Amino acid sequence: MRARIRPAAFGNFLIFIGHGSLDGLRDSHGPDVEGRQSFGIHDDTWIPHAFDDYAIGSKLRRLRLRKSMGLVELSKHTGLSPALLSKLERDVMHPTLPTLLRIAMVFSVGLEYFFNPEPKAVLAIVRKKNRLRFPDSPDARKVAYYFESLDFPVSNRALNAYLAEFEAIDAGQVRPHHHPGVELLYVLSGKLELRVGDDPHELSEGDSVYFDSSVAHSYRRIGTKRTAALVVALES
Repeated sequence: MRARIRPAAFGNFLIFIGHGSLDGLRDSHGPDVEGRQSFGIHDDTWIPHAFDDYAIGSKLRRLRLRKSMGLVELSKHTGLSPALLSKLERDVMHPTLPTLLRIAMVFSVGLEYFFNPEPKAVLAIVRKKNRLRFPDSPDARKVAYYFESLDFPVSNRALNAYLAEFEAIDAGQVRPHHHPGVELLYVLSGKLELRVGDDPHELSEGDSVYFDSSVAHSYRRIGTKRTAALVVALES
């Protein structure tokens, strides 16, 4: 029976898929009408190079190291030998889909993780000259503090970091506020009164505090010395 063949595009390659007799397909390669390089089903010399673009080995290694897992431990979870796993990580061998599925299940990822490009690592530098300074409340008659965002170029950031400089205001002019999550504050210079709920806390240069920011809190400079702090807020 003659093979019934249909072409399937895979990246820049055209692979012939079909069934029946495969006589004559061993040497069926050359450019197709669209200029792509085509290969017969028996001509698999291109396969290792096709896998290189996906960097499956390095993705597997990163998954394992994120879990602080050794090859022997991963071997126990997958039923694959440590030697085989090592070869897969070094791209000495390329995994079959069932093998890849075993590994994916251990790390709770889908097979598409190994074939999709990994997102670029986030890195954003904020120059001092590019930072903008804002008052705590633009409508307030008396400003309690000014702040500058230290991470504003990053979208979908996991936390918010600020440089804050506090002003001298009367206790009666303090405006408590609250927001979901937690806050960490490190005093860079001067003295600061932090009030969380009904409790006041005096902080000096070099002191730090971590607190639940869903509780109403406020800041007030103590004395005349310039008072600044690094503030990191993380929503829960």
